[in-house]
Amino acid sequence: MLKDTLQWRQTFDIESLIQQDLKNDLDLEKVVFNHGVDKQGHPVCYNVYGEFENKELYEKWFSDGEKRLRFLRWRIQFLEKSIRMLDFGPGGVNTVFQINDLKNSPGLAKRELRVATRQALQILQDNYPEFVEKQVFINAPWWYLAFYTMISPFMTQRTKSKFVFASTAKTPETLFKYVNPEHVPVQYGGFSVDYCNCNPEFTINDPASVITIKPATKQTVEIIVNEKCLLVWELRVLGWEVSYSAEFVPSNESHYTIIIQKARKMSPADEPVISHSFKISELGKILLNVDNPTSKKKTLLYRFKVCPLAE
Repeated sequence: MLKDTLQWRQTFDIESLIQQDLKNDLDLEKVVFNHGVDKQGHPVCYNVYGEFENKELYEKWFSDGEKRLRFLRWRIQFLEKSIRMLDFGPGGVNTVFQINDLKNSPGLAKRELRVATRQALQILQDNYPEFVEKQVFINAPWWYLAFYTMISPFMTQRTKSKFVFASTAKTPETLFKYVNPEHVPVQYGGFSVDYCNCNPEFTINDPASVITIKPATKQTVEIIVNEKCLLVWELRVLGWEVSYSAEFVPSNESHYTIIIQKARKMSPADEPVISHSFKISELGKILLNVDNPTSKKKTLLYRFKVCPLAE
Protein backbone atom coordinates (compact mmCIF):
# COMPACT_ATOMS: atom_id res chain seq x y z
CA MET A 1 0.00 0.00 0.00
CA LEU A 2 2.85 2.36 0.82
CA LYS A 3 4.51 1.56 -2.51
CA ASP A 4 1.26 2.25 -4.38
CA THR A 5 0.80 5.53 -2.50
CA LEU A 6 4.30 6.74 -3.36
CA GLN A 7 3.67 5.88 -6.99
CA TRP A 8 0.32 7.70 -6.92
CA ARG A 9 1.87 10.82 -5.36
CA GLN A 10 4.45 10.90 -8.13
CA THR A 11 1.87 10.34 -10.89
CA PHE A 12 -0.53 12.89 -9.40
CA ASP A 13 2.43 15.27 -8.99
CA ILE A 14 1.52 16.28 -5.45
CA GLU A 15 4.48 18.62 -4.92
CA SER A 16 3.63 20.57 -8.06
CA LEU A 17 -0.05 20.65 -7.05
CA ILE A 18 0.81 22.17 -3.68
CA GLN A 19 2.56 25.08 -5.42
CA GLN A 20 -0.37 25.91 -7.71
CA ASP A 21 -2.34 29.06 -6.95
CA LEU A 22 -6.02 28.16 -6.84
CA LYS A 23 -7.13 31.28 -4.96
CA ASN A 24 -9.31 32.35 -7.90
CA ASP A 25 -11.66 29.47 -7.10
CA LEU A 26 -13.16 31.37 -4.15
CA ASP A 27 -16.61 29.87 -4.69
CA LEU A 28 -15.28 26.67 -3.12
CA GLU A 29 -14.40 28.35 0.16
CA LYS A 30 -18.01 27.81 1.27
CA VAL A 31 -17.91 24.16 0.22
CA VAL A 32 -14.86 22.97 2.17
CA PHE A 33 -13.17 25.00 4.90
CA ASN A 34 -11.27 24.63 8.17
CA HIS A 35 -12.71 26.39 11.20
CA GLY A 36 -11.53 26.12 14.80
CA VAL A 37 -10.56 22.96 16.69
CA ASP A 38 -12.40 20.28 18.63
CA LYS A 39 -12.08 19.75 22.39
CA GLN A 40 -8.92 17.65 21.87
CA GLY A 41 -7.28 20.22 19.61
CA HIS A 42 -7.94 18.51 16.25
CA PRO A 43 -8.53 21.00 13.43
CA VAL A 44 -12.16 20.92 12.27
CA CYS A 45 -12.92 20.66 8.55
CA TYR A 46 -16.43 21.42 7.26
CA ASN A 47 -17.82 19.89 4.05
CA VAL A 48 -21.01 21.68 2.98
CA TYR A 49 -22.68 19.56 0.29
CA GLY A 50 -25.77 21.76 0.00
CA GLU A 51 -23.71 24.38 -1.84
CA PHE A 52 -23.82 22.13 -4.90
CA GLU A 53 -27.55 22.85 -5.24
CA ASN A 54 -26.33 26.05 -6.92
CA LYS A 55 -26.68 25.12 -10.62
CA GLU A 56 -23.93 27.49 -11.76
CA LEU A 57 -21.46 26.10 -9.23
CA TYR A 58 -22.45 22.53 -10.05
CA GLU A 59 -21.95 23.03 -13.79
CA LYS A 60 -18.61 24.73 -13.21
CA TRP A 61 -17.15 21.76 -11.33
CA PHE A 62 -18.99 18.61 -12.47
CA SER A 63 -20.37 19.04 -15.98
CA ASP A 64 -17.58 16.99 -17.61
CA GLY A 65 -14.63 14.74 -16.75
CA GLU A 66 -12.01 17.49 -17.04
CA LYS A 67 -13.88 19.72 -14.59
CA ARG A 68 -14.37 16.84 -12.15
CA LEU A 69 -10.62 16.17 -12.26
CA ARG A 70 -9.95 19.87 -11.58
CA PHE A 71 -12.25 19.72 -8.56
CA LEU A 72 -10.54 16.57 -7.36
CA ARG A 73 -7.10 18.20 -7.63
CA TRP A 74 -8.35 21.21 -5.66
CA ARG A 75 -9.74 18.92 -2.93
CA ILE A 76 -6.47 16.96 -2.70
CA GLN A 77 -4.51 20.22 -2.52
CA PHE A 78 -6.74 21.40 0.35
CA LEU A 79 -6.22 18.10 2.18
CA GLU A 80 -2.44 18.13 1.64
CA LYS A 81 -2.13 21.66 3.01
CA SER A 82 -4.24 20.71 6.03
CA ILE A 83 -2.13 17.62 6.72
CA ARG A 84 1.11 19.60 6.55
CA MET A 85 -0.17 21.75 9.41
CA LEU A 86 -0.56 18.72 11.70
CA ASP A 87 1.99 17.66 14.32
CA PHE A 88 3.40 14.15 13.83
CA GLY A 89 5.74 14.35 16.82
CA PRO A 90 5.13 12.33 20.01
CA GLY A 91 1.79 13.35 21.52
CA GLY A 92 1.03 15.72 18.64
CA VAL A 93 -2.34 16.24 16.96
CA ASN A 94 -2.09 14.25 13.74
CA THR A 95 -5.70 13.73 12.63
CA VAL A 96 -8.55 15.95 11.40
CA PHE A 97 -12.10 16.21 12.77
CA GLN A 98 -14.52 16.13 9.80
CA ILE A 99 -18.02 17.64 9.83
CA ASN A 100 -20.24 16.88 6.83
CA ASP A 101 -23.27 19.12 6.42
CA LEU A 102 -25.95 17.26 4.44
CA LYS A 103 -28.56 20.03 4.47
CA ASN A 104 -30.02 20.40 0.96
CA SER A 105 -27.46 17.90 -0.29
CA PRO A 106 -28.15 16.68 -3.85
CA GLY A 107 -27.57 13.20 -2.49
CA LEU A 108 -27.35 10.25 -4.83
CA ALA A 109 -29.58 11.82 -7.50
CA LYS A 110 -26.87 13.69 -9.41
CA ARG A 111 -24.69 11.22 -11.28
CA GLU A 112 -21.71 13.56 -11.82
CA LEU A 113 -21.41 14.38 -8.13
CA ARG A 114 -21.82 10.70 -7.26
CA VAL A 115 -18.93 9.79 -9.60
CA ALA A 116 -16.69 12.56 -8.26
CA THR A 117 -17.47 11.60 -4.65
CA ARG A 118 -16.66 7.94 -5.35
CA GLN A 119 -13.33 8.94 -6.95
CA ALA A 120 -12.44 11.17 -4.02
CA LEU A 121 -13.31 8.50 -1.44
CA GLN A 122 -11.22 5.91 -3.28
CA ILE A 123 -8.19 8.22 -3.31
CA LEU A 124 -8.63 9.04 0.39
CA GLN A 125 -8.96 5.38 1.36
CA ASP A 126 -5.93 4.30 -0.67
CA ASN A 127 -3.56 7.18 0.07
CA TYR A 128 -4.68 8.97 3.26
CA PRO A 129 -5.62 6.24 5.75
CA GLU A 130 -6.25 7.11 9.42
CA PHE A 131 -6.06 10.88 8.95
CA VAL A 132 -9.65 11.38 10.22
CA GLU A 133 -10.35 11.46 13.95
CA LYS A 134 -14.14 11.54 13.58
CA GLN A 135 -16.71 11.81 10.79
CA VAL A 136 -19.76 13.73 11.99
CA PHE A 137 -22.73 13.98 9.61
CA ILE A 138 -25.08 16.83 10.54
CA ASN A 139 -28.50 17.81 9.17
CA ALA A 140 -28.76 14.19 8.05
CA PRO A 141 -32.04 13.39 6.20
CA TRP A 142 -33.92 10.17 6.90
CA TRP A 143 -32.82 8.53 3.64
CA TYR A 144 -29.15 9.02 4.54
CA LEU A 145 -29.63 7.34 7.90
CA ALA A 146 -31.46 4.49 6.17
CA PHE A 147 -28.64 4.11 3.65
CA TYR A 148 -26.03 4.01 6.42
CA THR A 149 -28.05 1.41 8.34
CA MET A 150 -28.07 -0.75 5.22
CA ILE A 151 -24.30 -0.61 4.59
CA SER A 152 -23.03 -0.50 8.19
CA PRO A 153 -22.89 -4.33 8.57
CA PHE A 154 -20.16 -4.33 5.92
CA MET A 155 -17.96 -1.85 7.85
CA THR A 156 -15.37 -2.71 10.46
CA GLN A 157 -16.11 -1.77 14.07
CA ARG A 158 -13.16 0.65 13.99
CA THR A 159 -14.65 2.48 10.99
CA LYS A 160 -18.15 2.58 12.49
CA SER A 161 -16.77 4.01 15.75
CA LYS A 162 -15.65 7.10 13.85
CA PHE A 163 -19.10 7.85 12.39
CA VAL A 164 -21.64 10.08 14.15
CA PHE A 165 -25.02 11.10 12.67
CA ALA A 166 -27.31 13.94 13.74
CA SER A 167 -30.65 15.15 12.40
CA THR A 168 -31.21 18.89 11.96
CA ALA A 169 -32.87 19.15 15.38
CA LYS A 170 -29.93 17.39 17.07
CA THR A 171 -27.11 19.12 15.14
CA PRO A 172 -26.02 21.79 17.70
CA GLU A 173 -26.36 19.39 20.63
CA THR A 174 -24.23 16.80 18.82
CA LEU A 175 -21.56 19.29 17.77
CA PHE A 176 -21.20 20.64 21.33
CA LYS A 177 -20.25 17.14 22.52
CA TYR A 178 -17.06 17.39 20.48
CA VAL A 179 -16.51 21.11 19.75
CA ASN A 180 -16.83 24.02 22.20
CA PRO A 181 -19.50 26.57 21.13
CA GLU A 182 -16.98 29.38 20.66
CA HIS A 183 -15.41 27.29 17.89
CA VAL A 184 -18.71 26.36 16.22
CA PRO A 185 -19.87 28.71 13.42
CA VAL A 186 -23.03 30.72 14.09
CA GLN A 187 -24.93 28.90 11.33
CA TYR A 188 -24.46 25.64 13.24
CA GLY A 189 -25.58 26.98 16.62
CA GLY A 190 -22.31 28.38 18.02
CA PHE A 191 -20.74 31.81 18.58
CA SER A 192 -18.01 31.88 15.94
CA VAL A 193 -18.53 34.37 13.12
CA ASP A 194 -16.22 34.59 10.11
CA TYR A 195 -15.33 37.96 8.60
CA CYS A 196 -17.48 39.89 11.06
CA ASN A 197 -16.71 42.85 13.33
CA CYS A 198 -20.16 42.73 14.90
CA ASN A 199 -18.62 42.24 18.35
CA PRO A 200 -14.83 42.66 18.22
CA GLU A 201 -14.58 42.16 21.99
CA PHE A 202 -14.86 38.39 21.51
CA THR A 203 -12.75 35.94 19.54
CA ILE A 204 -12.77 32.21 18.94
CA ASN A 205 -10.52 31.88 22.03
CA ASP A 206 -13.05 33.35 24.50
CA PRO A 207 -14.81 30.39 26.17
CA ALA A 208 -18.59 30.06 26.28
CA SER A 209 -20.87 28.22 28.67
CA VAL A 210 -23.83 25.99 27.74
CA ILE A 211 -26.94 25.53 29.90
CA THR A 212 -30.00 23.39 29.22
CA ILE A 213 -33.26 25.14 30.17
CA LYS A 214 -36.05 22.75 31.07
CA PRO A 215 -39.55 23.23 29.62
CA ALA A 216 -41.73 25.88 31.32
CA THR A 217 -38.89 27.11 33.55
CA LYS A 218 -36.90 30.32 34.01
CA GLN A 219 -33.09 30.34 33.96
CA THR A 220 -31.01 33.13 35.48
CA VAL A 221 -27.32 33.60 34.75
CA GLU A 222 -25.62 35.53 37.57
CA ILE A 223 -22.39 37.43 36.86
CA ILE A 224 -20.73 38.81 40.01
CA VAL A 225 -18.85 42.09 39.46
CA ASN A 226 -16.13 43.06 41.98
CA GLU A 227 -14.71 46.11 40.23
CA LYS A 228 -15.67 49.14 38.22
CA CYS A 229 -15.61 48.05 34.62
CA LEU A 230 -17.39 47.70 31.31
CA LEU A 231 -19.03 44.28 31.22
CA VAL A 232 -19.62 42.85 27.74
CA TRP A 233 -21.63 39.71 27.08
CA GLU A 234 -23.06 37.59 24.29
CA LEU A 235 -26.07 35.34 24.59
CA ARG A 236 -28.16 33.12 22.37
CA VAL A 237 -30.88 30.52 22.83
CA LEU A 238 -31.12 27.97 20.05
CA GLY A 239 -34.50 28.35 18.38
CA TRP A 240 -35.38 31.23 20.74
CA GLU A 241 -39.17 31.34 21.46
CA VAL A 242 -38.24 32.59 24.94
CA SER A 243 -38.32 35.89 26.83
CA TYR A 244 -35.02 37.59 27.64
CA SER A 245 -34.24 40.38 30.11
CA ALA A 246 -31.14 41.76 31.83
CA GLU A 247 -30.62 43.82 34.98
CA PHE A 248 -27.90 45.10 37.30
CA VAL A 249 -28.41 44.55 41.04
CA PRO A 250 -26.09 46.68 43.27
CA SER A 251 -24.55 45.08 46.34
CA ASN A 252 -25.70 48.10 48.34
CA GLU A 253 -29.31 47.21 49.11
CA SER A 254 -30.28 50.89 49.40
CA HIS A 255 -29.52 51.39 45.69
CA TYR A 256 -32.02 50.65 42.96
CA THR A 257 -31.87 47.77 40.53
CA ILE A 258 -31.15 49.00 37.00
CA ILE A 259 -33.06 47.47 34.11
CA ILE A 260 -30.64 46.94 31.19
CA GLN A 261 -33.04 45.09 28.92
CA LYS A 262 -36.78 44.92 29.51
CA ALA A 263 -38.33 41.47 29.12
CA ARG A 264 -38.58 40.85 25.40
CA LYS A 265 -40.11 37.92 23.55
CA MET A 266 -37.46 36.55 21.19
CA SER A 267 -38.50 34.69 18.05
CA PRO A 268 -36.45 32.46 15.70
CA ALA A 269 -36.45 35.36 13.22
CA ASP A 270 -34.31 37.49 15.57
CA GLU A 271 -30.57 37.78 15.15
CA PRO A 272 -28.94 34.55 16.41
CA VAL A 273 -26.62 36.26 18.90
CA ILE A 274 -27.50 39.12 21.28
CA SER A 275 -24.63 41.40 22.31
CA HIS A 276 -24.83 43.81 25.24
CA SER A 277 -22.51 45.93 27.35
CA PHE A 278 -23.03 47.82 30.60
CA LYS A 279 -20.80 50.31 32.41
CA ILE A 280 -20.56 49.33 36.07
CA SER A 281 -19.60 52.00 38.61
CA GLU A 282 -20.27 50.04 41.81
CA LEU A 283 -20.08 46.48 43.05
CA GLY A 284 -22.98 44.19 42.29
CA LYS A 285 -24.15 41.56 39.84
CA ILE A 286 -25.60 41.28 36.37
CA LEU A 287 -28.61 38.98 36.00
CA LEU A 288 -29.44 37.55 32.58
CA ASN A 289 -32.95 36.07 32.69
CA VAL A 290 -34.34 33.63 30.14
CA ASP A 291 -37.94 32.45 30.53
CA ASN A 292 -38.80 29.31 28.54
CA PRO A 293 -42.61 29.00 28.35
CA THR A 294 -42.51 26.21 25.77
CA SER A 295 -42.89 22.47 26.26
CA LYS A 296 -39.42 21.87 24.81
CA LYS A 297 -36.04 22.11 26.47
CA LYS A 298 -33.84 24.94 25.21
CA THR A 299 -30.07 25.36 24.92
CA LEU A 300 -28.66 28.63 26.29
CA LEU A 301 -25.18 29.80 25.32
CA TYR A 302 -23.44 32.78 26.92
CA ARG A 303 -20.04 34.31 27.56
CA PHE A 304 -18.84 37.57 29.07
CA LYS A 305 -15.74 39.68 29.40
CA VAL A 306 -14.66 42.28 31.97
CA CYS A 307 -13.07 45.31 30.31
CA PRO A 308 -11.27 47.95 32.44
CA LEU A 309 -12.61 51.47 32.22
CA ALA A 310 -10.46 54.06 30.48
CA GLU A 311 -8.73 56.51 32.83
